[in-house]
Amino acid sequence: MKTKSTAFVLALGFSVLVRASVPAPAPPAPSCVPVASKPACCAEEIPAAAPLSARSLYQLDAKWTNDAGTSVQLTALRGRPVVLAMFFAQCGYACPVLVSDMQRLREQLPAEVRARAQFVLVSFDVARDTAAALKSYRENAGLDDAWTLLRGDESAVQDLAMLLGVKFKRDANGQFSHSNVITVLNPEGEISHQRNGLMGDMSEAAKAVAVAAK
Repeated sequence: MKTKSTAFVLALGFSVLVRASVPAPAPPAPSCVPVASKPACCAEEIPAAAPLSARSLYQLDAKWTNDAGTSVQLTALRGRPVVLAMFFAQCGYACPVLVSDMQRLREQLPAEVRARAQFVLVSFDVARDTAAALKSYRENAGLDDAWTLLRGDESAVQDLAMLLGVKFKRDANGQFSHSNVITVLNPEGEISHQRNGLMGDMSEAAKAVAVAAK
């Protein structure tokens, strides 16, 4: 049986990587109700959140678990710029460098943008990266509350990796060969920038986060 997330991924494919903006649907026109017909005691109705666009990664309805053991969904990140990468906690070289690159990016952000930006690490090691393992990783790496560490089931990880263009493969020793991709999401969960590789210039990624924060 296809889940909502799987159906979304199959329908969207890699088109989420296209950076052309998609205009949001125009809000419905207000009803023409005479003022006199509205009861004086009525409070103003609070508008519902706007629907997500077809390009938003927050359409994925998979549940994840953070390093505190709490179940969360990606929609919890909505409303702020996000810098996201996939990794695994027992990685001995590439992943620590990837996290270091994200830290360098964060240091280049203006203070007001840095205060809003959220940095997210999603593990693709579904067997070993338990909530406790991710908590230990946070402590050892000195990651503060601006960082969110997530684990999910195999289906959720595969769906997210496909949409981000991240490839990974586990070898016989339990290690992973993987691509190193840092993705910037705007407040609506749409990809606005991606950077491939390690130890390079982070200025373009930092500019993308600043733009996303506006």
